[in-house]
Amino acid sequence: MPYTVYILASRKHGTLYTGVTNDVARRVWEHRQGRGSRFVDRYRVTRLVYAETHEQIETAIQREKTLKEWQRAWKIQLIERENPEWEDLYDRING
Repeated sequence: MPYTVYILASRKHGTLYTGVTNDVARRVWEHRQGRGSRFVDRYRVTRLVYAETHEQIETAIQREKTLKEWQRAWKIQLIERENPEWEDLYDRING
């Protein structure tokens, strides 16, 4: 079962949230319903702008922790390398 490390944004260059899940479509939907994270609900961080998959949960959790420690500028570079327009990727992964 693949695990996904993901980054949500409130808007382009807005507030960022990093998480890990075994079902990214479900998790993003939960965030959009205001469930699962007070931070996401409070700051309306619901646009899926980055996702990467890992086969092992331990690897995914370690990657999430690493990204959470990164400087904001590094996270923005990571997002823009894969998604320069900060498009919402939810429909791509949920379709």
